Amino acid sequence: MKKLLFLLLLACVSCSPVEQNLFKGQWVDLTHDFSAETIYWPTARAFEKTTVFEGYTPAGFYYSAYDFCAAEHGGTHIDAPIHFAKDRRTVDEIPVDQLVGPGVIIRIAEKVKQDRNYQLTAEDILAWEKEHGKVPDNSILLIDTGSSRLWPNKREYMGTDERGEEGVKKLKFPGIHPDAAKFLVKERKIKAVGLDTPSLDYGGSTRFESHQILFEHNIPGFENVANLEKLPIKGAAIFALPMKIKGGSGGPLRIVAWIPTK
Repeated sequence: MKKLLFLLLLACVSCSPVEQNLFKGQWVDLTHDFSAETIYWPTARAFEKTTVFEGYTPAGFYYSAYDFCAAEHGGTHIDAPIHFAKDRRTVDEIPVDQLVGPGVIIRIAEKVKQDRNYQLTAEDILAWEKEHGKVPDNSILLIDTGSSRLWPNKREYMGTDERGEEGVKKLKFPGIHPDAAKFLVKERKIKAVGLDTPSLDYGGSTRFESHQILFEHNIPGFENVANLEKLPIKGAAIFALPMKIKGGSGGPLRIVAWIPTK
């Protein structure tokens, strides 16, 4: 996979159009755009965009500029380990190499249809491995719960559109069971983990144990990831580059996948 990533980057920046044609594939954007509809935690500050200027200047040329304001954690974003683990990496300290790698997709959408608070288990991971082989070392694990199709309907996606602490009490969406998080840090070697929900822990969690377990081992999390249903089980290269906020506990994330054509 490292060779694939190198060749892909080489093709993009230094090859002629004919040479680039040798590297055929498809880009998939795994990022929801940021707007007034973007989903944030009920207690977090939502995305706001205001106009500084938009139109023609007295000099006769068109110009536009805007301000935006939002919480670190909302929309498609990264959770840095410091978010739930003292003295672990802040978002600017996460090595770029940890944010780029081969993607592994585990699909649990059918189970989530039966239980909106379903949590990925270690058994789910082992069942995936029985069919597809062991989760490769240094891969980025992405969990497709089928939730992306519900975006941006807050009631369907996260169980409520209420704000504040009362909204938090009504959250309902799938996540990662703490036992699965323990399995990943003890038995497997992944770079990062992500899913198409507002949190690594399920909606009813109050202790956020999966966050704590993963982040203690400096494994960052990607939340509110989009379009996971468009990715193959294996074979895609994941590029997850967040806003580099110094000392940040997280931030907006632009995450994409490259699917090479065989």
